Amino acid sequence: MRIRKDNDYLLEEEILLVSQVSDALAHPARIKIYQYIMKCNKDRIPVCNKDVVNEFDYSQSTISQHINKLCRSGLVQMQKNDKCSMYYANIGVLMKYLDATKKFSTFNAR
Repeated sequence: MRIRKDNDYLLEEEILLVSQVSDALAHPARIKIYQYIMKCNKDRIPVCNKDVVNEFDYSQSTISQHINKLCRSGLVQMQKNDKCSMYYANIGVLMKYLDATKKFSTFNAR
């Protein structure tokens, strides 16, 4: 008799991804910043730190802390460009996160 391995459980890498991205999106300011970066990227407008600071009513240090959290989660990628850091939304990480959370949310529904 063959025992079927249950593939409904999240893999360890999916658990880490859900944890990191959920933590990064746990603050309303980071969601707003991420949306802003995504929109600018979609419109092919480059985004640097001063652009984000000008867009939101937060200090430069607060913006930097939020962006660092988004970068550590993988949702945002930073590229140094002379004196300015350019920010790009990593949609691939967002899609993996959404897939993993969908898998997690439908686990008990079956």
